[in-house]
Amino acid sequence: MSVIVTDQGFGAEDWNAPVVTLADLADHKGAVDLSSTDDPTALVDHLADLSLIRVAFPAFNDGRGFTIARRLRMMGYTGRLRAKGAVIADQYAMARRVGFDEVEISEDLAARQPADQWAFRADWQAHHYQAKLRA
Repeated sequence: MSVIVTDQGFGAEDWNAPVVTLADLADHKGAVDLSSTDDPTALVDHLADLSLIRVAFPAFNDGRGFTIARRLRMMGYTGRLRAKGAVIADQYAMARRVGFDEVEISEDLAARQPADQWAFRADWQAHHYQAKLRA
């Protein structure tokens, strides 16, 4: 089971349709998984048809997913964008800033980093160095 993290806290999975890989994009039912090595421009002709894009984070120190999210938003994707995998609470503000709507984590990670650690970063617009410099 997974835990979905949003600005409102922890929640359960609410996506019930199949999610396909980029290789199976032709068979999508509104959702696709991208690995950290996939090129998001492969989705350019499908963005309007996708309701959910999940971007994999294989390790907490692998930031390629942040770049993929930013590129998808710059390409005009307005649907639900989810980071999935090894994202830690300290990275939540960055995930939100680059365009992710939510983060999908394992129950084990949720137990090690409870909801209050994620909630602390839910005011993601105030947790960046530029805001501190302007103060």
